[in-house]
Amino acid sequence: MNIGMKKLVVGVDIGGTLTKVGIADREGEVLANSQFPTQDYPDLGDYQRYLVQEIRTLEREISGPYELLGLGIGAPNANVYRGTIEHAANLAWQGIVPFVEELSKLIELPIKITNDANAAAIGEKIYGNAADMKDFIVITLGTGLGSGIVSNGQMIYGHDSMAAELGHVVVDPNGRWTGLVQGGLEAYVSSTGLKRTIFALLAESMEDTPFRDVAYNDLHGEYITERAEQGDPIALEAYERTGKILGQHLANFVAFSHPEAFFLLGGLAKSGKWIFEPTQKYMEEALLPFYKGKVKLMASGMTGKNAAILGAAALIWEVQ
Repeated sequence: MNIGMKKLVVGVDIGGTLTKVGIADREGEVLANSQFPTQDYPDLGDYQRYLVQEIRTLEREISGPYELLGLGIGAPNANVYRGTIEHAANLAWQGIVPFVEELSKLIELPIKITNDANAAAIGEKIYGNAADMKDFIVITLGTGLGSGIVSNGQMIYGHDSMAAELGHVVVDPNGRWTGLVQGGLEAYVSSTGLKRTIFALLAESMEDTPFRDVAYNDLHGEYITERAEQGDPIALEAYERTGKILGQHLANFVAFSHPEAFFLLGGLAKSGKWIFEPTQKYMEEALLPFYKGKVKLMASGMTGKNAAILGAAALIWEVQ
């Protein structure tokens, strides 16, 4: 191979709303990227043909000689062992979908697929702040709560690839529904969970706050953070409650695998100190004495980068 030839990988993040596609190098630069609505292609064959077309289009944006080493995919309920997507609630393709087997008929590249939170953890190792760590946990805080666990330098997949569903750990058996379980952690700790807490607080109090003029579907995390910065008691209490629940459960997770650090990634993590400070406080309070002061709570090193694409791309770099 030509010494000057760039080695690149394709990263694909399949979300319930959007599919993000990019071509990245080992240093974390996304050289070309695009996105398209996942829901526009309810037929798997149509979706995969369009995906390959998008990859070919992006290839034309790459200057100079290059080699594509593989295609990494992050997707909900993806099984890394079988190359399948299994019973994903937010995707049109129901049941057990042989995603890698079918895609391999359309593109001649090594393909690896795992769930999006596992991809984020591998991305943290390859591109983020976990390069020198062998034991860490990535918590993704978006619409739900996802998690990826690395122990002794290895991803924890479990015997059938569905390990690390920490968002469904039960916080309150009589509590909020997540759609899968009652009282699951992600019903309280996620961008959606924070919104639900705001409305629960509004119901509990008579506090005069601008939140009373905002409809649920119009409420966004950026506005909650803005109100917190202005001292709104509802916003401050919502972050305090959210951080308390997250911190206490991170302490529980420490007792299982004793990570060196937790990394927070996603929309809720972008609120910065408002989520990090209470989470750190309550985690430290809840840790067993021999863990205290030994577990870091850190922002993801992929914040501000195209984390979804890089996490998927990292699946290929991981095996190089």
